[in-house]
Amino acid sequence: MDLQFLGTGAGVPSKKRNVSAIALSLLQEINSIWLFDCGEATQHQILHTPIKPSKINKIFITHLHGDHIFGLPGLLSSRSFQGGEKKLTIYGPHGIEEFIKTSLKISGTHVTYPVEIIEITEGKLFETEKFKVYCKLLEHGIPSYGFRIIEKDKQGELLVDKLLELGIKPGPIYRQIKENETTILDNGLIIERKDFIGPNKKGKIITILGDTRRTEENKKFVENSDVLIHEATFCDAQQELAYKYFHSTTKEAAKLARESHVKKLILTHISSRYQEDDYIKLLEEAREVFPKTKLAKDFYTFTIPS
Repeated sequence: MDLQFLGTGAGVPSKKRNVSAIALSLLQEINSIWLFDCGEATQHQILHTPIKPSKINKIFITHLHGDHIFGLPGLLSSRSFQGGEKKLTIYGPHGIEEFIKTSLKISGTHVTYPVEIIEITEGKLFETEKFKVYCKLLEHGIPSYGFRIIEKDKQGELLVDKLLELGIKPGPIYRQIKENETTILDNGLIIERKDFIGPNKKGKIITILGDTRRTEENKKFVENSDVLIHEATFCDAQQELAYKYFHSTTKEAAKLARESHVKKLILTHISSRYQEDDYIKLLEEAREVFPKTKLAKDFYTFTIPS
């Protein structure tokens, strides 16, 4: 499970940072990639990565500001030429359907795959065999959402030593034992799976917030996340400006992570007013409050430990 940051800037693209887009690679888990926001030129950013647009089957839009959606029509169009045949589902605030349909209609664009558009409200978005996804309305100038992705607990490891003690050697039988509640061996021995499987592995929790201020109101939603991705548009000294424009500072994001018992904080959505020389200061501000903080840059990849 990998997070790849395709765009980490705020408002407008800069030489070092494109606008918002984050890919969550679930290739090992469900052979899919989920995209969170799709700012201008996201498809260009993808060209510099191993990501195949045909593997993107869900897109989550946090809100309808241009730096989060202007790359969407282009990506939808290009996906038709890049092997995309399976259904693509897009989740976003009210208005996302009109934006997509109008863009495609006016430009005469015809996609070659089914597109489902779901306009969201707070609560559970969906649940599958392996994941549950929730969303929460945040405080921003327009409706902006956060997404909480909960991986369900995974089956424990096969207790190989116990099987070897019974004389059961490695082979296809191990997979059969792991996949079935009861397995009858050729010699008539009955193997109950529960006796040969270790404790379940705790699933991971990833929370990705759209643009927001009043971070303290998001504590319960981000609580115990293995990874929290949070905007840090402004430095600590510009709290008033952050509040005025419905954004957060480095230390506000870090305080939320600390008080919500988050394991790792990754900051993104950095204002173009900050240059490369400023990044160390921004990171240090956050780490004073929450040491386990990273400051994302374009193409930064974070692997979530299994």
